[in-house]
Amino acid sequence: MYIETELTPNPATLKFLPGEQVMDAGTRDFRDEDDAAASPLAAALFDQGDVTGVFFGRDFVSVTAGPGVDWSALKPQVVAILLDHFVTGTPLFSGPDASGIAVPPEEADFGDDPAHAEIIEQIKELIETRVRPAVANDGGDIVYRGFREGVVYLTMQGACAGCPSSTATLKNGIETLLKHYVPEVSEVRAA
Repeated sequence: MYIETELTPNPATLKFLPGEQVMDAGTRDFRDEDDAAASPLAAALFDQGDVTGVFFGRDFVSVTAGPGVDWSALKPQVVAILLDHFVTGTPLFSGPDASGIAVPPEEADFGDDPAHAEIIEQIKELIETRVRPAVANDGGDIVYRGFREGVVYLTMQGACAGCPSSTATLKNGIETLLKHYVPEVSEVRAA
């Protein structure tokens, strides 16, 4: 087995591609060791001491290192952990299945304006078909959190969560796209 790596726009994060499916559906973001306890793989990565974030996508794992960490030393350790996990077929989550694992909800957290159900569906479709694939290419994900008074609320995850260019991505990329296709959108904000 060979695990490819890719740089992401976030210099603290590398994207690891094991060449097979990581998550059956959805994504999972681990921001600390307590979160990582739900997954033997995430826990093993956090055990390296220099890891500050782990993100599981459909076919990749993004790993974020702490400030000042030298990736040339950490990368071989991460690859070894990933190889061991995928070669042995260890379950991704602890327990008999992942049913007890909390996955960030797709529903709105900031509240939707009920009078705009059609607009909300347009926004969600654009995010799903145009935005999420692009963000996944960079080792992250984006989650819709709500639409109220012309403002779309989104959460960046994985490599995108701490990326220095995430604000530019939200404002110059996603906001421009949504405004173009959905004139009722006046702004995009990070949730």
